[in-house]
Amino acid sequence: MMGYYGNGFGWMWLWGLLLLVGIAVLVLLAVRLFTGGTSRGGPAQFGPSGAPPYGQPGSPPGGGFPGGKSQARLILDERFARGELTAEQYRENVKILGEEP
Repeated sequence: MMGYYGNGFGWMWLWGLLLLVGIAVLVLLAVRLFTGGTSRGGPAQFGPSGAPPYGQPGSPPGGGFPGGKSQARLILDERFARGELTAEQYRENVKILGEEP
């Protein structure tokens, strides 16, 4: 009886430590999952090329949208395609934006 008393609880502290570490890892993963990945300023705020997202300070000139067009120009193109603007209104607005048609 005395021999079992000393041998059975020798490793219990290790199981408790592993349990605490496991819980801490799960909490960390849950926090990262619900907050979008990384902290502010981390790589998650940048696109695949490493550039800042469209329209933010440091983004490529022209808004960084496809074809080098700004967001305003893309909206203007969509409105013209839907027929909300005449060709004359479209050209005038493009000229105001300072971009070529």
